[in-house]
Amino acid sequence: MKTRIISSPFVSADFLAHTGLGRKIVELQPKEIFFSQGDPADSVFYLQHGRAKITVVSLAGKEATITMLNAGDFVGEESLASIPGLRLATASAVNNCVALKITREEMARVMHSEPAFADFFLKYMLTRSMRTQADLVDQLFNSSEKRLARILLLMAEFGKPGERDVYIPPVTQETLADMIGTTRSRVSFFMNRFRKLGFINYNGRIQVFKSLLNVVLLDQLPEHNAQKPRIPFSGDILKPVIPIAKKLKKPTPIKNIEKSKPPVAAD
Repeated sequence: MKTRIISSPFVSADFLAHTGLGRKIVELQPKEIFFSQGDPADSVFYLQHGRAKITVVSLAGKEATITMLNAGDFVGEESLASIPGLRLATASAVNNCVALKITREEMARVMHSEPAFADFFLKYMLTRSMRTQADLVDQLFNSSEKRLARILLLMAEFGKPGERDVYIPPVTQETLADMIGTTRSRVSFFMNRFRKLGFINYNGRIQVFKSLLNVVLLDQLPEHNAQKPRIPFSGDILKPVIPIAKKLKKPTPIKNIEKSKPPVAAD
């Protein structure tokens, strides 16, 4: 009698939680590098704990932060392109990070052999694409103050289940300025205003409150509209002209007309 071996179903969470063929756990300290811009794109990282940031450096040497990543995000997924190439950006740890490093070959193998994992990764990539589009719309149409509010809420992970009102990882005002496309002095001004309005609190670290959502969702910010020129209505435009128009249209009394007539000469 032959014994039948039943294989256990594939679970994506288990695959991303443990080491194995082509997979190993790496631990990084704050500011430590996952990979640098220009390195060979030969692996993918799955962030189990901690937070990371993606930065790029221009030919002139100017560095800009593209995005921040949280636990549950993939880092360096561009290595799965059909033609292996070089890293287009640098990924570094914001705080203490634990990540699963997966080789490009192992990642490609499991995606082809395990439909469950392929679905999981596809959903992640679609969510990441939607986030990128939202970032672009935010950059094109929203004010720098509203962009800063959105970045702080994303870093505080609002929108996910559970109570938030949390401290975000340490981040400099220069980094925030790079992310929203403004100057450090403007970020400092907005941060002070948010604190006075009770949207955030910071004393070394930044704590974000739910009330900051009103800035992004409802555009409720005192004196915010005062910064924008009000669109005048037709009544406002004509208001200075109306008294003059009334005088011009007002008919001259008949008595005054008769008095103003010149005397008729006698025959």
